[in-house]
Amino acid sequence: MATNITYNIRRFDPEKDEAPRWQQFTLPVEPGMTVLDGLHWIRENQDATLAWRYSCRMGVCGSCAMLINGTPCMACNTQILHVTDRLLTVAPLPNFNVIKDLVPDLTPMFETHASIFPQIERTDVQEMENPTAEYIQSTEELERYLQFTYCMKCGCCIAACPGSATDREYLGPMPLTQAYRYNVDTRDDGEKKRNGVVSRAHGVFSCHYAGECSKVCPKGVDPARAIQLMKKELVLGYLRLKGAKKPAKLVGPPTGEAKPKIEAPAFTVEQ
Repeated sequence: MATNITYNIRRFDPEKDEAPRWQQFTLPVEPGMTVLDGLHWIRENQDATLAWRYSCRMGVCGSCAMLINGTPCMACNTQILHVTDRLLTVAPLPNFNVIKDLVPDLTPMFETHASIFPQIERTDVQEMENPTAEYIQSTEELERYLQFTYCMKCGCCIAACPGSATDREYLGPMPLTQAYRYNVDTRDDGEKKRNGVVSRAHGVFSCHYAGECSKVCPKGVDPARAIQLMKKELVLGYLRLKGAKKPAKLVGPPTGEAKPKIEAPAFTVEQ
């Protein structure tokens, strides 16, 4: 049996509106319907001008992140009746400019992400350009950064971050987490370049460890943990107490031998 739910949606078109406004829509909701399904129903049946961003519909691409009843989360994997039985308030992600309605402008986030060199950086350019073998890592070395690779760049962590709310130049949880992810990867030689970016003003030491970024991450990534660990690494390096990084070695071509499967890490913060 369907339940009537009222969507209270923040509308804003910078090209037409002087200020944001709220608009309500009532729709029949069946068990299993997601917030994204409800938005599609509204656009098909009540208002075709409503705008939002989405793509995969399965919590993988990170496109449909929005503020749902006050919490940044994914519209595609949030079931309406798990959140409310009456009123659902939907707004664009905070701490971003709005392109239209529920569509945040993620350009600054992606530009900041690009600035921290989010890829494997190597000094052996010849091997990178003309690879002859693989770099080997132990399971323990992989687990140091594995959970941080699950980030899908949805922006929820930045939307929840009080540091990002008060300082628009702050690098933010996602880019800082990705900097740490590559810094601890034994295949990487780019730590010095990244540390030159993250240790500046508005960088890693602007984090006050509120921990909201880790609470809202839909993939269970723990940015607060990565940022605190990166602070520790920077301080140890400044005091010349940090040991040398053990670089990954080259091994011969693949032999076809199957390796044991490594399970995805468990969430470190309760959702």
